[in-house]
Amino acid sequence: MNSFGRLFRINIFGESHGPSVGIIIDGCPAGLALNEDDFVTDIERRKGGMQKGTTPRKEDDKPIFLSGIFNGKTTGAPLTIVFENKNTRSSDYEKGREVPRPGHADFVANKKFGGFEDFRGGGHFSGRLTVCLVAAGVVAKKILQGINITSTITEIGGEKNIEAGLQKAIDAKDSVGGIVECKVTGLPIGLGEPFFDSVESVLAHAVFSIPAIKGIEFGAGFAAAKMFGSVHNDAIVDATGKTATNYAGGIVGGISNGNELVFRVVVKPTSSTPLEQESWNWQTQQVEKFSIKGRHDLCIALRVPPVLEAVTAMVLADFFLLEQKTKRLL
Repeated sequence: MNSFGRLFRINIFGESHGPSVGIIIDGCPAGLALNEDDFVTDIERRKGGMQKGTTPRKEDDKPIFLSGIFNGKTTGAPLTIVFENKNTRSSDYEKGREVPRPGHADFVANKKFGGFEDFRGGGHFSGRLTVCLVAAGVVAKKILQGINITSTITEIGGEKNIEAGLQKAIDAKDSVGGIVECKVTGLPIGLGEPFFDSVESVLAHAVFSIPAIKGIEFGAGFAAAKMFGSVHNDAIVDATGKTATNYAGGIVGGISNGNELVFRVVVKPTSSTPLEQESWNWQTQQVEKFSIKGRHDLCIALRVPPVLEAVTAMVLADFFLLEQKTKRLL
C-alpha cells in the first residue's frame, strides 16, 4: 500500500495539488538531533526549476514537524513531516480531463478508483511526493553514521555528455530519459537475508517506488550475461573480504560483502512531452490528437539522484536496525 519497511517504517501521503504531502516514520530511534536545516541540501537538490531541463514549478518545501520532535530531538514516537503545496495550477489538468495522458497513471487510476482519484498533477501518483522520500532519507542518513551514499547521472538520452543529451531533447521538442548510478561505501558484511529479504530484493522494491524508474541492475548488471564466470567472479584478496573486482556490486547471496555497493537505475523519458500525441477520449469515445499543458520536466532523471540516495538510506537504515548495528534508543 503506502507503507514500507519493518523497523524503520514509513507511510507516505498526499497528492500533487492537495494542501500538502507528507511522511510518517515509525520506528525512528529516539535522541536523533533534527531540525529544518538538516533537510535543506537534499531538498534543494531535488527541486524543479533549479537546473536546465526541470519543471518551473517551485515550492518552498520547508519541513513542518507535526509529531515526534521535542527540544530538537526525536522522541521515539512516530515522526510526522509535511510539506505544503503552494505553487499549483490545477486548471491545466481540468481542461484535459477527458483524455487520459499516455505514459501517465490517468487511465489505470480511473479504472482502479472509479473516477474518485485526484487527477490534478497526477495526484497521489505524482513525483511531487518524492520530496517525502527525500525527507525520510535525511532522517535515515542520521542513523547510518559512517556510511556514504552518492548518486550521479551517468547518461541522458543515450549520451554520456549530459548537456548534449538535454540539447537533443530540446532540439526535438521532446523529453528524454537517463541512467543514474548509486554507490555506497562503509557498509559492514552481513546485511540482508537470502531470497525475499536480500539487499537486492529490498532495494529494488524501494527503488521502484520512485516514479519513472523502469529498471535496475547491480554491479556488472546485464553485462554479466556476456562475461565468463572466471571473469565475473570477484577474487577475495584479504581477510576483510575485499575483492580484486566488484562485478557483484557489493552483494553476494543477497548479503552485503563489505565492498562498495553499486547499482544503476533506468529513468524513463518524461511522459508529459510538448509534442502533439494521440490518446483515447472518454467523452467522444475516439482516438484524438492532443497536447499536454502544464509545467513538466524535460528529463526526470535530473532530479532522481537525491531521491535515489534517500530510498537507499531508508532501506539500509532498516537493515541496520534489524541487525542491531545501531541502537534503537540513542
